[in-house]
Amino acid sequence: MPGTTVRINYETWKALKELATRTGESMQSLLDKAIEEYRTKCFLEEANRAFAALKEDSEAWKAEIEERKAWDIASTDGLERW
Repeated sequence: MPGTTVRINYETWKALKELATRTGESMQSLLDKAIEEYRTKCFLEEANRAFAALKEDSEAWKAEIEERKAWDIASTDGLERW
């Protein structure tokens, strides 16, 4: 896999090295996981802010609830109860 160089401070490198030694994973694998976890965290925080803003707008929230009701009906369309 092609790579590139990223500068990190020495304390961060030491922590990464220690984690790699403790877990048996490569430093690259640990960085990949950490970045993906942080990316997911940022995405969810943004989604939560957007959802909170939606709830603050009473007209938009009413439209959201109505759309959910429509989808709830459609999601079981043609299915028999078990």
